[in-house]
Order: sequence, then C-alpha cells, then structure tokens
Amino acid sequence: MASFSATAARAKFPALQQSHQVYFDNAGGSQALGTVASSVKDYLEETNVQLGASYDIAKQSTESYGRGLEAAAGFMGASRDEIVIGPSTTQLFSNLSLVLDLPAGSEIIISSLDHEANISPWVRLAKMHNHKVKWWPAAPAFPTQTSPSPILTPENLKPLLSEKTALVTCTHASNVLGTIHDVKKIAETVHTIPGAKLCVDGVALAPHREVDVKALGVDFYAFSWYKVYGPHIAILYASRSAQETLGSLGHYFHTGTNLETKLGLASASYELVAALPSIVSYFGPDKSATWKAIAAHEEKLQDVLLSYLRKREDVTIHGERSADQGLRVPVVSFTVKGKSSRDVVEGIESRSNFGCRWGHFYSKRMVDDLLGLEGCDGVVRVSMVHYNTVEEVERYIEVLHEGLSE
Repeated sequence: MASFSATAARAKFPALQQSHQVYFDNAGGSQALGTVASSVKDYLEETNVQLGASYDIAKQSTESYGRGLEAAAGFMGASRDEIVIGPSTTQLFSNLSLVLDLPAGSEIIISSLDHEANISPWVRLAKMHNHKVKWWPAAPAFPTQTSPSPILTPENLKPLLSEKTALVTCTHASNVLGTIHDVKKIAETVHTIPGAKLCVDGVALAPHREVDVKALGVDFYAFSWYKVYGPHIAILYASRSAQETLGSLGHYFHTGTNLETKLGLASASYELVAALPSIVSYFGPDKSATWKAIAAHEEKLQDVLLSYLRKREDVTIHGERSADQGLRVPVVSFTVKGKSSRDVVEGIESRSNFGCRWGHFYSKRMVDDLLGLEGCDGVVRVSMVHYNTVEEVERYIEVLHEGLSE
C-alpha cells in the first residue's frame, strides 16, 4: 500500500493554507486543488475561445478540452464516447430521464435512501409515461443495533424484480449515513432481468474510493467533480448498450451518436473541463494504491469520532456504528436527545472554527421516513475527506463534548 501523509496532501490545497476554517462539510463540496485553480486561470487567460475552429488558439482550446474529457473518462474506467460533462449530477440525471426510452408499462424501482437527484427524475418519468414505481425497502444492516442503519442489498431488491423491471436506481454510498452499498452485486442482480438497467448515484462515494464503472457492471453512473477536489461540474457515464435506449436532446443536425451529443447541450464549461487532468494527476501513476491509502487514513478519522459518539447514551448514530471492514465513508451523522441538530451545530460554530452542517441534505425521504425524523431539523453531519486530520477530529470532539455537557 502506498504511504499517505495528510500534511503532504494538505499542501496541495490553497484554501487549507489560507483559511482558519476547519472543513467538516466536505460532502457538500470539497476544497479544490491548487493545480485545478491554476489550470482554470491559464485556460481563461490563454485559450478562451470557441472549440472546433481551425486557427491556432482554437486548436489549442479544442485539444485542452479533449484532454479533459479523456482524463475524466479514464478516471472512472470509461471511454470518452461513454461520458458527458454537465453542471451537476442533478442536472445530468434530469437530462437522462428526458431521453431514456422505456417500454410501455415498465416498472421502475427507486431507492428512498438516495439523494433526491436520483429520485425525482424517475418519479417524473413514471408519471409522464404511466410506468409503475416500486420503492426499494432498506433493511437494517445489523438488526441488533439500537440505532437505524438501513442498507440496500440484492436480497431486499430481489422480491421487487419482475419481467417488467426496466430501471433500478440507487446510491453507491449514502450522503447522510456514509454506508457503502455493494453495487457490483446489485448490478448482477438487476441484470438477471433482460433489458433492465441500473442507474447509480456515486456522488458520496467518489471522493473516497476508486470508481471503475466497467468492473461494477453499471449502466449509468454519475458524480460531481466539485466533491472530488475539482471545479463545479459533474460527469455521467452511460454504457454503449445503455446508450441504445436513449434519444437525444441535441439539435436535429447533430448526428453524432456519443453521449455528449445526446445529452451535453453545450453545458460543459471549457475552462473547467480543461482542469480535470489535474485531478487525475493528483492521485499519481498507481491510483489504486493511492485510493487504498486514502481509505485507510479516512477509516482512522471516522473511527475516532464514532468511538466517542458510541459512548454517549444521549447520541444516536445514523448509519454504521463502526468504521471497520470498509463499510462506510467518513460521513458521520447523528442526533442528540433533547437537542435540535441546528442548536448542536450552531453551538459548535459559536465556540470554534469548525464547519459542519445540520439538515436532511436532499435525502429528505430517508431522513423523514427511514430515520423517523420527520418534523425535526434533520441530523448533524460531519463529513471528512483525506486532507482532514486526526488532530482536527479530536479537537472537534472536545468542542462537541463541551456543548453537550451544558
């Protein structure tokens, strides 16, 4: 395994050198690499012209944009004609739903654990075309736990499958619970139904683990680069076979058959796409080893926090209570008996420079229905990434302990 140094990693992020803030809201958006910022600046200053023209600067701009697409595709194990860049995962899934052609009378299986970005488009699609929606129930990962820990499994999916199943949607990792789902096995289960497709939201997983869409066997997969140390854009993958079920949002005279032509709508900012190779380079020539080292470091971060929270009888951890065995990413959510989540967060902010958040984080169906927090102000969410340190977590615990002791 490659060695990992949080100190060395932090040096690559200008915001961590310039700000007094401790960033524990990374699931909402990570800090950007300095090389990313420099790339955006260089593009705007040197090659900020329209793509596709024959003059020299236009050629440079087109090549830079192309390198960005190639890097983005390679990052997730795809090819360039299988991806499209857009402003957000929410927008890309919405665009996808507009062109996805499902047989009449299809059934769509939707997970209520998901961020709304991977729910609303499919509910609308079903309503518009009279498809049937089935909600995928989440079973407790460990039924003996006293706190809710819902998880999606092939076993709780199978009873919903039928010959009419056309689409199944789920999240790779919950943006509230941190729970990682076995997407490869889920994909294998979905594909026991001829023609059925699996659409996965990878936003909460991609900052923490390597993504290989071919190894996972998914049909559609999306995540946001601004949560993976880059600019505010997102990427959607669609396999070549899945693309055969798609129409196009493009102009009538655009006859290309790749995903960008079908769904792109010129929404990929050139200067931001040109910065994507900087993210890929950050993980080095052996990115698999780098990701494993990052996962090991992040396991330590969440283990320190979870160990403290488990000892408190007034705290309910929502999600896996342990960081062992790679069951979760370092997104830790909890509630405190007798205290609103908003008051807990604002109490922390009033005493320190920690930035964390409270709420449902667009996973409102899960927070309300599965966690039983409807009518409340959601959970306290502490979301860390590899540039956070054990020392930061320990200081956070001190501040939290002080507030909860009042």
